[in-house]
Amino acid sequence: MIKIIKSWFSLLQDEFAKDYFKSLQSFLKDEYSNRTIFPQEENIFNALNYVPFDKVKVVIIGQDPYHEPGQAQGLSFSVPQNFPYPPSLVNIFKEIEDDLQIKCQPSGDLTRWAKQGVLLLNSVLTVRKGAANSHKDKGWERLTAKIIELLGKKKEPVVFMLWGSFAQKFEPLIEKQHLVLKAPHPSPLSAYRGFFGCKHFSKCNEFLQKNGQTPIDWS
Repeated sequence: MIKIIKSWFSLLQDEFAKDYFKSLQSFLKDEYSNRTIFPQEENIFNALNYVPFDKVKVVIIGQDPYHEPGQAQGLSFSVPQNFPYPPSLVNIFKEIEDDLQIKCQPSGDLTRWAKQGVLLLNSVLTVRKGAANSHKDKGWERLTAKIIELLGKKKEPVVFMLWGSFAQKFEPLIEKQHLVLKAPHPSPLSAYRGFFGCKHFSKCNEFLQKNGQTPIDWS
């Protein structure tokens, strides 16, 4: 179940040996055997597998995978090509277009961002069909907190986009050399409270360029 690239495995192997992760693995083995779980097992660590540790430029933290068939890819907020956009993704694209005065590509597949160094990391990496947060408090949060902690100690500046109170709990793990951008979550329930107009995407690119890095093509 640990299908993960070498750069991340070497950093996380101590976590994989801990009792909490062994317990999580046992739980997942039973869940995948007896229920419908998303994403597919080989896609659980897609966020890490697309972006090696030393290539991470931006981190966007989601909560847990989409829980309806065909949606979850192992990348936060992303859905496969030609799949209808979930409401939060609609609002993310709207903010990008308003902020950068560009037109986003007609696809909710955010692999194009991941390939540029955007880590699309959910805090919980699996979910039961039709049951949001069903794998909460099973151990994933400890692993993802460790991932954020490792990134938060990187010398090279990284942009962290923390949307909503859930993601903002990770802020204490992030050191001062990085840029932390906070806003309400882009869901329809909260986007109008400050996500719209936050200009995180232009602020991100300005910071990257200031630190000698290539900006992200958010289209």
